[in-house]
Amino acid sequence: MPMGRLNTEFSRLYLVPDPVPPEQGHLLTTDDTVRAMVLEIARPADWTELSAVWSGVQHDLALPAAAIAVSGTDGLQLWFSVAEPVKAQDAADFLSGLQHKYLSTTAAKRIHRYPSGAQDAAVGHRHAREVPAVHEDTGNWSAFVSPDLASVFGEEPWLDLPPNPDQQADILSRLKSMKTPQFRDALGLLRAAPDAATQAAESRAEQPGNRAAAPQGYNTGKMSPKEFLMQVMNDPAVGLKDRMKAAKALLPYAD
Repeated sequence: MPMGRLNTEFSRLYLVPDPVPPEQGHLLTTDDTVRAMVLEIARPADWTELSAVWSGVQHDLALPAAAIAVSGTDGLQLWFSVAEPVKAQDAADFLSGLQHKYLSTTAAKRIHRYPSGAQDAAVGHRHAREVPAVHEDTGNWSAFVSPDLASVFGEEPWLDLPPNPDQQADILSRLKSMKTPQFRDALGLLRAAPDAATQAAESRAEQPGNRAAAPQGYNTGKMSPKEFLMQVMNDPAVGLKDRMKAAKALLPYAD
């Protein structure tokens, strides 16, 4: 990582500083804490898919915009920042939640999450490579890119030449980190949302001869039937078919 403004901005957003000088900083510490969370789509690097996540976290979860990067190989990445270090498993759960919420129709083999969940790596969590960096085999570079240019890199998600450090610093300087309460609130919402497997089970349960099952996220036993139906109808994480059924069931309650 080059020194200067770029190093300062990258450290400000993504590195967990060492407890004692010299404070070099790390993406992943020895005690499994992170400030950076990276979600990647590859083969192909489709900005149309990834932009749904980039926009969704801002509009649905009220979180700061993530940095956008080309991987230097075959992917486009979103770099999320947390102001204070969080446990790597919490970060992995956050990314998994984003995948379920926004990328449920994208093939899992095309999606990479860093830090990886502990179950995904035989030797614990893994993190992404720092950006910008040169790929040893191809000589191509990873780099941060502005949102208006992200779609240009779908077929070739790399730079042939080293990116300008000052331009990279400018891109990062406009970004903010999530505050810890923001991260915790978003993580709670993502963990509570029904995942694809739950929705599939619900769909099977609604077939003839099967009893319909309530989404796990709502099955608290503390809501009235009307409150339950209202929450299902208004939840974008629930399938459209189920939301329409909830709306029809609410017709008798309409004013």
